Amino acid sequence: MKVTTKWNGQMAFTGKSPSGHEIIMDAAEKSGGSNTGARPTELLLQATAGCTGIDIVSILSKMRFNIDSFEMEVEGARAEEYPQRFTGIHIHYSLEGELPEDKVVRAIKLSKDKYCSVSNSLNAEITVSYSINGAERKQL
Repeated sequence: MKVTTKWNGQMAFTGKSPSGHEIIMDAAEKSGGSNTGARPTELLLQATAGCTGIDIVSILSKMRFNIDSFEMEVEGARAEEYPQRFTGIHIHYSLEGELPEDKVVRAIKLSKDKYCSVSNSLNAEITVSYSINGAERKQL
């Protein structure tokens, strides 16, 4: 896989993916940017959510379960020292539908431990929790 990223001036960049999609990245004004795009670190958390979300939808679909709605909150903790890498990432999955808890847990664990190439490329400790139909469940 190869992406291209072009400097737009100041601290802004446009990244183009092999699938033809463009992403604008920029720094905050206090860091010399113009706030015209997402921060690369924000995109890293979004990419983690997108990757694991795709896995979970695919796994539950193959198990023949229908998801009515699905949202994720991803929170990243960063080191104070440069390079201020993510030291921990917590993902909370909120699913709605007729979904057996054991199957949801299996899908989450398969994504976390085996399939999600984004999260498995990171050095941060990744923890997860979930809720089904609004009922909070334990952390995995």
